[in-house]
Amino acid sequence: MDASRSDVLILGGGVIGLACAFYLLKSGATVRVLEQGTPGCGSSHGNCGTITPSHAAPLAMPGMLGVALRSMLRADAPLYLNPRFDGPRLRWLLGFASHCNWSDFEHAARARSSILQRSRGLLSSLVREERLDCEFGEEGELYVYRTQKALQTDDRHHAQVLERLGVEVQRLRGDEVEAREPALKPGVAGGLFHPGDARLRPDRYAAELARRVVELGGSIEAGARIDDFGTQDGRIDHVRTTRGVFRGDRVVMALGAWSPLLGRTLGLRLPMQPGKGYSLTYTRPARVPRHALVLREAAVCVTTWESGYRLGSTMEFSGYVEGLNRTRLDALRRGAAEGLHEPEGPELLEEWWGWRPMSMDEVPIIGPSSRWSNLMLATAHGMLGVSMSAATGELIASLMRGGTPSIDPAPYAPVRFGV
Repeated sequence: MDASRSDVLILGGGVIGLACAFYLLKSGATVRVLEQGTPGCGSSHGNCGTITPSHAAPLAMPGMLGVALRSMLRADAPLYLNPRFDGPRLRWLLGFASHCNWSDFEHAARARSSILQRSRGLLSSLVREERLDCEFGEEGELYVYRTQKALQTDDRHHAQVLERLGVEVQRLRGDEVEAREPALKPGVAGGLFHPGDARLRPDRYAAELARRVVELGGSIEAGARIDDFGTQDGRIDHVRTTRGVFRGDRVVMALGAWSPLLGRTLGLRLPMQPGKGYSLTYTRPARVPRHALVLREAAVCVTTWESGYRLGSTMEFSGYVEGLNRTRLDALRRGAAEGLHEPEGPELLEEWWGWRPMSMDEVPIIGPSSRWSNLMLATAHGMLGVSMSAATGELIASLMRGGTPSIDPAPYAPVRFGV
């Protein structure tokens, strides 16, 4: 028996790749995960860890292109587009612009909501039944507004959209928000509370998924950077890495923001760009928020766990530029200081950046490749990889088994992009 061969070879050991591995192992397949670093070391590590059916609405809507273009003048804008264009980023931006209409907005919202709601239910069961120690909590998420204008805009383009999709939203007055969240400074205009949202610590979630994958008999090859693919008769025959050559009857590409880079070597032109996000992790302040918060005007997310406290968010499109941008981190600090009595914890534990895999239509790319007969794609989850992870893993396993998926796979199919 060839020890380098498995039923399924998964490229990428973030939460998406690990969730795919878990559900495939549960279905009876043998699985090997190839990860260039350590499991969960990419964007799975430092995000805010919120599980958010409330994030069904995409960024792309009429007027958003103008917001993105104006952001080039402000390096600290919540959505920042670096003005130094390269070919792939310009093509992505033009594709994104083509989806800034209400028809595509509604289509993307429905597709995102379907997988988000399915994943939210699965995650509760997954954490409980598999005993995942990841600081999972179901307190809901609270959007906080300091101006009536922002609140009214979000009521129309956020709350009403969610209600049409069957997601509960509770509208709160300013005094009700302040009573519910003493960590907030006074002056709140109102709030939108999403009782169905949850939170977890994402680095612990990734580590626990990796633990269960190994316990179920899966293999994880850490430090296995992919160098090349061997192909034959329309199939991927083998994957060459820094840890050796590996083969699988089926291959799952779950490489997040690296997917378009590796996809090129297979002739796949994935319409994706890395959306750079940042976070700051602290020890817990004394006056800590009771819920996960979104400070809307500042576009700052706040998550509290038993073991720490995190400020995060922002979206920066600057291609594959590595490293921390101090202007972006300072914007997080300022935004938190505008809304919270204690915006930072006593000790700064980590400053972090990571690339989110953004598709031009803001819908993940999940399903069989139209180019390679044994390749499945599970990528382009944007800011919602943790939130969509369980349902993505379940869907990949179902498609490979030939069963009837729990959600309609058509909106996520790679064939819509000819890949």
